[in-house]
Amino acid sequence: MAGAQPGVHALQLKPVSVPESLRRGTKFMKWDDDSTTVTPVTLTVDPKGYFLYWTDQNKVRHCTPTQLFWICRAFKLAPDAKLRELLDVSTLAGKMENRMLTVVSGPDMVNITYLNFMAFQEETAKVNILHQNKTIIMITQLLCMCGIFCDYSSGCVFLSPRSIFRMFSADRKRVETALENCNLPSGRFLNSVLAPTSHLVTLPVFSLFFISTTHLIPFSLLRGAKSRPYLSLEQMTEFINSKQRDPRLNEILYPPLKPEQVQMLVDKYEPNASLAQKGQISVEGFARYLNGEENSIIPPEKLDQSEDMTLPLSHYFINSSHNTYLTAGQLAGNSSVEMYKQVLLSGCRCIELDCWKGRTTEEEPVITHGFTMTTEISFKEVIEAIAECAFKTSPFPIILSFENHVDSPKQQAKMAEYCRSIFGDALLTESLEKYPLESGVPLPSPMELMGKILVKNKKKHHKTDGSTKKKLSEQVSNTYSDSSSVCEPSSPSAGTASAPFDTQAHALTSYKQSHQVPLEPLSEVEAESEDDDDDDDDCKKGSMDEGTAGSEAFATVEMSNLVIYIQPVKFNSFEASKKINRSFQMSSFVETKALEQLTKCPVEFVEYNKLQLSRIYPKGTRVDSSNYNPQLFWNAGCQLVALNFQTIDLSMQLNLGMYEYNGKCGYRLKPEFMRRPDKHFDPFTESTVDGIVANTLSVKIISGQFLSDKKVGTYVEIDMFGLPVDTKRKAFKTKTSQGNAINPVWEEEAIVFKKVVLPTLASLRIAVFEEGGKFIGHRIIPVSAIRPGYHYISLRNEKNQSLTLPALFVYVEVKDYVPDTFADVIEALSNPIRYVNLMEQRANQLAALTLEEGGEEEGDKEVCVNVAMHQQRQGRRKIHKIIQKCVSENVLCGRKCIQHIY
Repeated sequence: MAGAQPGVHALQLKPVSVPESLRRGTKFMKWDDDSTTVTPVTLTVDPKGYFLYWTDQNKVRHCTPTQLFWICRAFKLAPDAKLRELLDVSTLAGKMENRMLTVVSGPDMVNITYLNFMAFQEETAKVNILHQNKTIIMITQLLCMCGIFCDYSSGCVFLSPRSIFRMFSADRKRVETALENCNLPSGRFLNSVLAPTSHLVTLPVFSLFFISTTHLIPFSLLRGAKSRPYLSLEQMTEFINSKQRDPRLNEILYPPLKPEQVQMLVDKYEPNASLAQKGQISVEGFARYLNGEENSIIPPEKLDQSEDMTLPLSHYFINSSHNTYLTAGQLAGNSSVEMYKQVLLSGCRCIELDCWKGRTTEEEPVITHGFTMTTEISFKEVIEAIAECAFKTSPFPIILSFENHVDSPKQQAKMAEYCRSIFGDALLTESLEKYPLESGVPLPSPMELMGKILVKNKKKHHKTDGSTKKKLSEQVSNTYSDSSSVCEPSSPSAGTASAPFDTQAHALTSYKQSHQVPLEPLSEVEAESEDDDDDDDDCKKGSMDEGTAGSEAFATVEMSNLVIYIQPVKFNSFEASKKINRSFQMSSFVETKALEQLTKCPVEFVEYNKLQLSRIYPKGTRVDSSNYNPQLFWNAGCQLVALNFQTIDLSMQLNLGMYEYNGKCGYRLKPEFMRRPDKHFDPFTESTVDGIVANTLSVKIISGQFLSDKKVGTYVEIDMFGLPVDTKRKAFKTKTSQGNAINPVWEEEAIVFKKVVLPTLASLRIAVFEEGGKFIGHRIIPVSAIRPGYHYISLRNEKNQSLTLPALFVYVEVKDYVPDTFADVIEALSNPIRYVNLMEQRANQLAALTLEEGGEEEGDKEVCVNVAMHQQRQGRRKIHKIIQKCVSENVLCGRKCIQHIY
């Protein structure tokens, strides 16, 4: 059931609180990474927490929006002697490292910048200035966008009519009228010499100007007040209950708002106290309500961590990354330790580590993409980065997916030691007492594994340690015995030292040789064989086709002991997995193989995912790091749908939209029918799912606000993603506004999705583009959580970060889907009192004609019209007693009746 459900979840989201020291301004030292110059600055954050300012000694003010911040963290001082000397002020108390603060920001995970500060006191460096989930106050952000200085202490702004007029030049007449209403220069006087450059105006005056220049609210809604520029309490109550209320809510369990409750909203949003006391709300107060948190398109509790986290791990979708270390394509580019930090901070809970044998004298293992031109990074540094950011965003468990090509027992032992020493108690090294590694025992829940790091690595039950070392030594011996081998698994970059790997063509050749039949990298598939004999066969096959690059190295005892609940095995069949019934074993599927299984055995795939984990990863031919559509495999209940986080394409945007909810914890509870053993689900179904009520969704795009500061045309597209039957790409497109991106108005016919079979897995995407097709912003909203009514939708960028100003004003209708055959019956159920009164009226009219009191009418009618049948038998009983009698006879009314009709 969509919409807010009172009493279901206690909202824990808190408003932003900016420390008083940052409001007033605090002294810091600032420097850049590529410079040794240190600048004294004053750091300030506005009271709403939207922008971070710093002012240097020359009174030059710089600004950056906090919604682009990823994290504020302690800075690890670079080993630059001159920089340390400049920052090392002996008169300051405490360690220098404890006074460091680095603000990481950027539009995505690759193109990031660092702001380095040093506080004069340790406590000052511990402040949190991160942007939190909150309702965007568009007026406050417009001030900053226009370069308008706001004095928060006096509540005034310095307004430049000329700059404002240039900004709203697309609608000259409306701007001039708004300026006149605010007693500001307009018309010819605006360009005269006598016109002042700026005016000191109060925030309420600017608010009036803001509302006058933008199509903020449906002014037709206020026509009930005739010539009065306000709504009465009765009109406001009627508007909320008729337009904003979810019709799917039961009126007894969730009654409509009463006038006293509406009065509380009026008191909160009406700026004029005298009007609020009279129970009236002005145009400005009404606009504030429409833009307030009570009227957000998504209930705030959906953003909060509100889902049940006590079920087995296999009952959740888990935010997952593929080749986490890469910053660009799969063939060339830099590997980055920072990517692990950014991915974890975005809420990802499953990251990948491709480990290879290091060739340095220190024999340190490295992470890179084998047989490509990508650079190497230190395995130890990656483990340290993971430890630093593991639980900053989410407290729930992290899965480390190792692709282990290290054929040196010594270096594998180092890897295991780094994991144990750096992760400490966070590393899960033994099974929980309640969840032994036995057949038929489910996986622990995210709640029971909170704060734990789980390792997925090849695990073997070796007979003796000597046999393992012998196999590893054989691998090393074979590697060195053939110096002319094209591919050398123990060192992916070793060939670069002796061969001219100076072109991407050569890199592509090597990559294809190491990713031949089948298309996916065999390392993931072959790594999951269960028997030693299978491994030997796989290695022989790999030697024939691609050297030994197609298979991982044998796991040593040290690494094998770290693998507990995520044990990779080679997938044989769904039937074999069901027979073995080991929840702690999981399999990885390249996207092509997963799609093949989904096509052949869709129901069995869903059943498999109820008990065990499955990981899906991109095929090897995606050398540009593009992504497949994750919705395909969410529909089958696959948990670890791994994507290339460095590519923010539409698929990645869907992933970010999916995991924005439930507190961004990286876990989303699967629908009930994907968890219950007594339910069976076919992802390709076109009929209604048992126990799930289909929805009808209607979306009308009314207007846009501040979509771009350029004078360009804009248009809106709407997509629906979900089951194949629900997916509608480019289902709707508005006309292009002519040269107006500030306040375009469309007012076109609504797009109607007549039947959304599975709302719990469906997402609505509303995207805005410039007339040339350039992306401006979008929003991805789960259909099951959409609130009906008039709403502002603040847009996000590709990385799902809130944009400063761009927003859409829409009208949404959501209701239970009703087949045309039963439209009259459901209309009666939706308004039973009206229906009963109509039946009484008709019965009395018939009685007057037949001289009868209205006899009982018999017949085999649908059980869902029992409300009317009870009324005919019982006479004038009240409707709530009729419903109670229905319940006592095990006849469920309302939404359950609709299910019965199906």
